[in-house]
Amino acid sequence: MYKPKPMTEGKRNIIQGLLQEYDIETADDIQDALKDLLSGTIQEMLEAEMDDHLGYDKYERSSEPNYRNGTKSKGVRSKYGEFTVDVPQDRQSSFEPQVVPKRKKDISAIDDKIISMYAKGMTTRQISEIIEDIYGFEVSEGMVSDITDKLLPKIEEWQNRPLSSVYPIVFIDAVHFSVRDDGIIRKLAAYVVLGINEDGKKEVLTIVIGENESSKYWLSVLNSLKNRGVKDILILCSDGLTGIKEAITAAFPATEQQRCIVHMVRNTLKYVANKDMKAFAKDLKTIYTAADENSAYTQLENVKQKWEGQYPNAMKRWYDNWDAITPIFKFSKETRTAFYTTNAIESLNSSYRRLNRQRSVFPSSQALLKALYLATFEIAKKWTMPIRNWGKVRGELAIMYPDRMPE
Repeated sequence: MYKPKPMTEGKRNIIQGLLQEYDIETADDIQDALKDLLSGTIQEMLEAEMDDHLGYDKYERSSEPNYRNGTKSKGVRSKYGEFTVDVPQDRQSSFEPQVVPKRKKDISAIDDKIISMYAKGMTTRQISEIIEDIYGFEVSEGMVSDITDKLLPKIEEWQNRPLSSVYPIVFIDAVHFSVRDDGIIRKLAAYVVLGINEDGKKEVLTIVIGENESSKYWLSVLNSLKNRGVKDILILCSDGLTGIKEAITAAFPATEQQRCIVHMVRNTLKYVANKDMKAFAKDLKTIYTAADENSAYTQLENVKQKWEGQYPNAMKRWYDNWDAITPIFKFSKETRTAFYTTNAIESLNSSYRRLNRQRSVFPSSQALLKALYLATFEIAKKWTMPIRNWGKVRGELAIMYPDRMPE
């Protein structure tokens, strides 16, 4: 159900103009008026495209060999019904209209063009300006917002879609965004739950926007996955999210909890001066690539002794979370990369961070969710292949967790 936005002076002027221009008495009259306005808009767009194609306006003289050669009527189907437009023709028949392409009569995908721009992180104002620059026709920010609001039922459907019964590996990560709430700009975290399915392919299971991390909060997120069909997760990788450990134990007691190595390294290097960062990172790598847990702990001690004089607290996190770091050491070095490599989550995060670069502040949490949903689908189009070495990874998981991997 669409919830109307607050009435503004601009909207009142538009409505008064409609009432003066059209004899509106019923809801059908409104639809007819919108259809007429849309057909006029498309007509103006076509004329602007022809001007751009020829390089001069309709009533200008030119010595160019190509010129306008009348129009051709074309029936068009839109989301407001069917109407006729007069498509400009040129002498050389080289004009290829974009808004109503040749041999295409359904233009309802114009909304999809706006949505595509929104997916790339453009604001409603930027989209409005781009359309005006290209076509010379103003599309209000409100109209752009209304079009993208059509995504909300699809987002809800996607957020509630059935999931696979088993996900061998699941990542939970957070990206932070600035969102305006009642006139106040607040920092909100978008938590992304990314699964590696039984075929080794990446799949975003859900996106939730939250503020207060707690075991209760995470239990509700994990229970929602169970309600959508997830029965088992072999390994769940995450950073030190507040309450996540207790929630995993309650929702999926057999799941092994793995602290995200990438975050461990990043959080450690936050305490290190730039001049030492490369050398420190190289030493940290000797820990998580060690042959086994005992060797890894020996390397941990070596790194601590080497750097504690300069950075006394840098390695404390490793000791505090050692029990959640050690599960990877039961696997081969090649298989471990499935858990700690940045590739699985970073390609997704880079797409989300692009939204941050495009928009310093989102007007609402709903606007943020729409943008994240679209960005997710853009990046997911490229996820056609399993993660690297999936055959080997799957084989080791089947041995380490017998009778839990799907046949």
